[in-house]
This record gives sequence, structure tokens and C-alpha cells, in this order.
Amino acid sequence: MHRLIGYTLFWVAVGMAAELFIESILVSILLILFCLLLGYNLFLS
Repeated sequence: MHRLIGYTLFWVAVGMAAELFIESILVSILLILFCLLLGYNLFLS
């Protein structure tokens, strides 16, 4: 369980770092929604 939490926190940090370079709010929101939907579908399948 600790490995899963660490893996998740690592990729959250990577996403936050990438967000610093995206200037458009619309692109950021669309990327967040896409990742949420993809993660939800992968989690349930």
C-alpha cells in the first residue's frame, strides 16, 4: 500500500511541475478532466 501511495504522490508532483509550464487555463482544465476520466475508467476496469 505504501508503494501505491508513493507512486501516486510522485506522479501528482510531476503533474504539478508540468502545470507550471502550461499557460492556458482552458488547456489545463481539459487536461485535468481527461486524466480524471482516464484514471476513473482504468480504476474500474
